[in-house]
Amino acid sequence: MSPIYQELPPVEVAGRKVVGRVLLAFLVLVSALVGATAGLLLVYSTDLPQVNELEHYRPSSITELYDNQGHIIGSFALQRRVVASYEDYPQVLRDALISTEDKEFFEHSGINVWRIVGAAYRDIESGGRVQGASTLTMQLARNLFLSPDRSFHRKIQEVLLAIQIERRFTKPQIFTLYANQIFLGHGAYGFESASEYYFSTPAKKLTLDEAALLAGLPKAPQYYSPIVHPDRALKRRNLVINAMLEDGKITAQQATEAKAKAIVLNVQHDPNSLAPYYVEEIRRYLENKYGSDQVHEGGLRVYTSLDMNLQRAANQAVLDGVAAYERRHGWKGHLENVLANHIALDHYEHPDWEDEPEVNGYMHALVTVVGPGSASIKFGRYHATISQQDAAWPKKKIQDILKKGDVCYVKVLSMAADGTVRVSLEQDSGAQGALVAMDNATGEIKAMVGGRDFNESKFNRATQALRQVGSSFKPYVYTAVIDQGGSPDDTILDAPITFETGTTSYTPHNYDEKFEGTITLRRALAQSRNIPTLRLADRIGIKTVIDYAHRFGITANMPAYLPVALGSAEITLLEQTNAYSVFPNDGVRLMPRYITKVTDYEGRVLEEDFPDVKDAISSRTARIMTSMLQEVVQHGTAVAAASMKLPLAGKTGTTNDFTDAWFIGFSPSITSGVWLGYDEKKTLGAKESGARAALPIWMNFMKVALAGKDPGAFQSPAIPPPNSSALKIDTPDTAPAGDEVH
Repeated sequence: MSPIYQELPPVEVAGRKVVGRVLLAFLVLVSALVGATAGLLLVYSTDLPQVNELEHYRPSSITELYDNQGHIIGSFALQRRVVASYEDYPQVLRDALISTEDKEFFEHSGINVWRIVGAAYRDIESGGRVQGASTLTMQLARNLFLSPDRSFHRKIQEVLLAIQIERRFTKPQIFTLYANQIFLGHGAYGFESASEYYFSTPAKKLTLDEAALLAGLPKAPQYYSPIVHPDRALKRRNLVINAMLEDGKITAQQATEAKAKAIVLNVQHDPNSLAPYYVEEIRRYLENKYGSDQVHEGGLRVYTSLDMNLQRAANQAVLDGVAAYERRHGWKGHLENVLANHIALDHYEHPDWEDEPEVNGYMHALVTVVGPGSASIKFGRYHATISQQDAAWPKKKIQDILKKGDVCYVKVLSMAADGTVRVSLEQDSGAQGALVAMDNATGEIKAMVGGRDFNESKFNRATQALRQVGSSFKPYVYTAVIDQGGSPDDTILDAPITFETGTTSYTPHNYDEKFEGTITLRRALAQSRNIPTLRLADRIGIKTVIDYAHRFGITANMPAYLPVALGSAEITLLEQTNAYSVFPNDGVRLMPRYITKVTDYEGRVLEEDFPDVKDAISSRTARIMTSMLQEVVQHGTAVAAASMKLPLAGKTGTTNDFTDAWFIGFSPSITSGVWLGYDEKKTLGAKESGARAALPIWMNFMKVALAGKDPGAFQSPAIPPPNSSALKIDTPDTAPAGDEVH
């Protein structure tokens, strides 16, 4: 036995042996834990993304479209996000977010150990899964790199990534990345986008109560939505304000004043709703050229030719014009009823309700109650009562035309802050309207309406619909005659005639079923006489007429049949409007232009568009034709426009059975065209000519387009002396048979 142990009592010897064994066991356990931890960290870190990618990270951002004054008119994005800098976020928002989400943000190194321990204890105690305790950095790591599942594995990865992020980036950089990335409800990503969406203001201008409201959203954007759940949003906002007070970020007085304020939203209108058909045309072009990913995620800047004020005028003119047409033809009924379709009133939503209503706008609304002399309706979060006076034009009692569950059509007359709206009853029987306006000097499209309601139909009737143009085709006939030496004062016989071709006869008629005898070409065009037009086309040859139409940019395939001279050809509104701009442009045709410039996210110019000019006809012919088309306005079928007291010219167009109504006209500076009809080729009704249905829409638009501007003047034509070419057609000729079109 060792002398040492001989000197110690037996109890002490045994105790030392126990201590040694415990110490050894402890060291083994620690080693095992360290090894296990290292192993776990190795396992969890092997598939971690590279944080250094953040140095070049740019979140998916919005492609924005601007009008000719720099106003946003549309956007394309998978996520509504506006990337902002640290300085763009005001101190009040930073304080609100940090007080709510991560009080120790500027002190910790990516994780808050005590919060994690506390959250873990609560999770174990409640039997739940690991959750909570995330710092802003950990939330950033999760949103950028990890899945949203709440698992121990993901939480460990979140911690490891947060530590790496903190080592590579400054606190302001981390805050900015987080503030640009976080989802805040209703498609808004990042606080700049959310501020613009909920309050229609940049984040820099947020007030305390507004900043607190936004800072409360990351916890549960849908649950605390101020639009859907304003009561929950209010409570959450006040909790944020209290947290700021506790942290000394605001004074007690500021907190009291902020909490006393009601939630007042100014939800941003969808910019695409102003000119949806125009925006859709640009989307198709951009995706075809740059690809869908670049368009929806690349943050392009697209500068367009659209004029926002003219677009609003175009929208209003078309909607009011179609509504006036509907009223002229009485109440048709046949309303959709959601109850008959087994849909509960509380569950019904119309596509119109996705857009915020505007005064003088038109909406589809749901009838919720019908009583003697009135009906209650709702659309979105708005409600209104239709009185008998608001529905006087059908000349029927309200209870006879509306019933509970009907989807009716109304015009918004006024709006109150409490969501109460005053409306008038309108009708949507399916009639459609379209309008295009172009700048004569540049070819830039300034306004485009492709239909009555983009939410219901994306089909663009300005660019995609091929419709018979009726008498609006006649100027091509007269252009060919004038260009070949004719004069407006040459005469033509307006008398019965039959054109023969083989065994087929074609006997045309005038619109009024009357004949004027020998008349000048100027009067024949102004009064839109069919027989003189056909005589001229037959004299110079229908193939020549078609060739001239092609010079104007008409691409339609037109068979060489005489009735083409009366407008049996099917042409788009955009093409017809662009063709008419040749007249005020002294015979020059400019290709229609939507886009002036496109830049990438960094501001590099990807494309820049300049006017594309082509010669169509001589300046002499263009000026003579302009003077003849002025006669249409001053004394002809468009005489109603003479009341505007402006230099205007144009031509009406009406097809057989009144299926299409047209007016294409111009001033020295702008050319615009209007079409009205049904998508299916059915009659608009008796006497619904271009002068009655389309011209008023054109006039209402042009009044706004030319208001307060120098109208300019048309160039004076160099017209040869009267009857210089002695062009007279007094005897019938023959031509192929076809359908008469006026």
